[in-house]
Amino acid sequence: MACSAAAGAKGTALLFRRPAPSSIAGRHRLPVSRRTRHRNLWTGVQPPQKSTPSANHRNRASIQRDRAAASSDEEQQQKYEDENGLLNIQLEDLVGMIQNTEKNILLLNQARLKAVERADRILKEKDALQQKIDILEMKLSETGIQSEVSTEGKTDAEGLEFDVIKEENMLLKDDIKFLKATLIEITETEERLFKLEKERALLDASLRELECTFIAAQSDMLNLGPLQHDAWWEKVENLEELLDSTANKVEHAALMLEGYHDFQDKVEKLEASLGAAKVSELCLHLVGLLQQRVKSVEERFEACNHEMHSQIELYEHSIVEFHDTLSKLIKESEKKSMEHYAEGMPSEFWSRISLMIDGWSLEKKISINDANTLREMAWKRDNRLREAYLSSRGMEDRELIDSFLKMALPGTSSGLHIVHIAAEMAPVAKVGGLADVISGLGKALQKKGHLVEIILPKYDCMQHNQINNLKVLDVVVQSYFEGNMFANKIWTGTVEGLPVYFIEPQHPGKFFWRAQYYGEHDDFKRFSYFSRVALELLYQSRKKVDIIHCHDWQTAFVAPLYWDVYANLGFNSARICFTCHNFEYQGTAPAQDLAYCGLDVEHLDKPDRMRDNSHGRINVVKGAIVYSNIVTTVSPTYAQEVRSEGGRGLQDTLKVHSRKFVGILNGIDTDTWNPSTDRFLKVQYSANDLYGKSANKAALRKQLKLSSTHASQPLVGCITRLVPQKGVHLIRHAIYKTAELGGQFVLLGSSPVPHIQREFEGIADQFQNNNNIKLLLKYDDALSHMIFAASDMFIVPSIFEPCGLTQMIAMRYGSVPVVRKTGGLNDSVFDLDDETIPVELRNGFTFLKADEKGFDSALERAFNYYHRKPEVWKQLVQKDMKIDFSWDTSASQYEDIYQRAVVRARAGA
Repeated sequence: MACSAAAGAKGTALLFRRPAPSSIAGRHRLPVSRRTRHRNLWTGVQPPQKSTPSANHRNRASIQRDRAAASSDEEQQQKYEDENGLLNIQLEDLVGMIQNTEKNILLLNQARLKAVERADRILKEKDALQQKIDILEMKLSETGIQSEVSTEGKTDAEGLEFDVIKEENMLLKDDIKFLKATLIEITETEERLFKLEKERALLDASLRELECTFIAAQSDMLNLGPLQHDAWWEKVENLEELLDSTANKVEHAALMLEGYHDFQDKVEKLEASLGAAKVSELCLHLVGLLQQRVKSVEERFEACNHEMHSQIELYEHSIVEFHDTLSKLIKESEKKSMEHYAEGMPSEFWSRISLMIDGWSLEKKISINDANTLREMAWKRDNRLREAYLSSRGMEDRELIDSFLKMALPGTSSGLHIVHIAAEMAPVAKVGGLADVISGLGKALQKKGHLVEIILPKYDCMQHNQINNLKVLDVVVQSYFEGNMFANKIWTGTVEGLPVYFIEPQHPGKFFWRAQYYGEHDDFKRFSYFSRVALELLYQSRKKVDIIHCHDWQTAFVAPLYWDVYANLGFNSARICFTCHNFEYQGTAPAQDLAYCGLDVEHLDKPDRMRDNSHGRINVVKGAIVYSNIVTTVSPTYAQEVRSEGGRGLQDTLKVHSRKFVGILNGIDTDTWNPSTDRFLKVQYSANDLYGKSANKAALRKQLKLSSTHASQPLVGCITRLVPQKGVHLIRHAIYKTAELGGQFVLLGSSPVPHIQREFEGIADQFQNNNNIKLLLKYDDALSHMIFAASDMFIVPSIFEPCGLTQMIAMRYGSVPVVRKTGGLNDSVFDLDDETIPVELRNGFTFLKADEKGFDSALERAFNYYHRKPEVWKQLVQKDMKIDFSWDTSASQYEDIYQRAVVRARAGA
């Protein structure tokens, strides 16, 4: 899904209407603007409803959450105190306004206390009246009984007199009923008084919420840049809606107060009824007392009414001040963001500028030289380009091009122009670790000041919603394949802040419209076609690329194509780097298949070039090793292993080219894998606060219906593809061994190998009713985050592992790794009991032989430390979480070998 052309270039202006007072039950109504909302806002404010204890509780919980969010924003605000000078005057006004508001709140609290005292007195008086009524009823009852006894001995005259008395008694009973009804009304009035108190409390809470929201808004304004305007306007609209809601609450409270004006009518009605009735002297006395009490209640309500309206007026005045001050702050923030926002522009902004320039070049709207000059300016993040772009709102494309060309001056850059050509990239097209390397390494190199671009196939099944500003260029790139020229559409977009080109072949074979990335019968043709078009795109764009970095056999064709075809056409400024992420997959095929993409079969089908070392087929990974200037793999230990039996037939070739071959340990994306910010976790945590880890463990147990009887019971995690390389026999054994040791085990992963998948489905059925073992034979990204956070130990018993990322992620989340010493596992995990390793580097448990005995030894030692040395275990967890597995170190190593290759090339030229 495409995003807007440039965040900030088309920011929407939010207009505040200065509110005019209106009547609320004869007094001022709260001045707030109302507008139609077209999207769900975070505040979740609802129309005023009847207050209940549970509603108040939810309100208080919401306020507490907002305060917590505000507190977090305040911490971020400290980083930008130096930039706050522009807002000092407005902030002083705001502080004064908030102080006035606090005084108003104090007055409200005093009114609330008085209302509570009055309510208590009313309750006591009500109880006294009730007692008198009960006594009166008792006397009436006695009178009735006496009347019945005396009736038997009375004369007719006495009987007549008794009838009169009886009638008077009936009237008295009616009066008592009326008094009871009146008492009920008084009780209801008391309830309304309590509701009024609750409404006042809600007003108090709403004001506090406004204060917290403003603090958050203030923090956001300090960080505000053109690309963040949309989010800022949304927060301002949220604040307006909160003001609307508060106004509704105040209005509701005012209407409740006005509702008590009809109370006098009820009292007058009572007096009229009593006047028309013939009642006894005692009853009249009681009614008189009741009238006095009712009058007292009315006077108290009037006093409370007056106080509440006074406070409401003060509150409305405070809101007007708040509204005006906020408007001023927004205007100042807009001015600041446009005048003082140069170096803070995110990488995605400059990637978008770079893609726009390249599009103009490919579409022949600007010359090659002008395109190169403008790229240099974007590369160096020239402020003139930024200002021209941000001021281009409403311009035609030609006008924007002209404004850019006016600033084009010759320049040089100390950074490198690096292009990655690959079959995967996270998160748009991810199958394995290759995708993470492309995005992680690309971002790290970009942060170091290099121009990094990515070229990918445009798969029909890729995650389009992860691409920003996806659009097709008005240009068609023709490329050679199977003796013909085929057209290709070129799409551009940004992914993770990196500029990406997507190639969509217009070939009848529909190479990348297969609903999957790999596994097709013609994969060799598909990716040789893609490699040829990728180089053709670079050639036609006339870019001065320094490094072309290709990955795995799918783009290994790039190396021989570059030197045997395009270098002869004058495109020879770049040096080729090839990375093999796994030597198990080498891309072998019959020799004649090389001719598809235009390579010379006779020239390349030789032992020292592309002929496979084991049979007569050609091997594209071998060709990339031979033709590349730099060859890398993903860890130092794996680089040593593939020079022997681990090379799968290419060990001799690697020995011949050992001077240009190096192993560099991959890193992980520490932004995505960060327990302190991970949105998939129930509770975020850090090395200094491990409470969240136990909370996530409890949450995962509940989610997977694992036993929670023993909170300290260790949980062992495993997230992997179930293939022979990963040591499936040891994973199977680990399930039973964990159960034997009294732990819990969670497996997440599936197998492309049918018999392995069936085997683990059988194990899952076996443990179906076991509340300590759970096998989830699928992949679930959100669940993987929870397993990393919840597990105490994490097993990676691979037969071979070029690099491995899960052991690094596990340590980042405080899960201690239990791994086999091979490949990248050997370069990242060091045994806690190995005295040959410096103590500060020991971070897990390892074993050497890929058998059950070796695995059992490592897992048992881990369990012993967990149970018997809890303090040592806690220190180990904290140390693991603090290890730097980011791409920064790896990127520095790649940067070094890139620069040395470029220097050698320039020296040779």
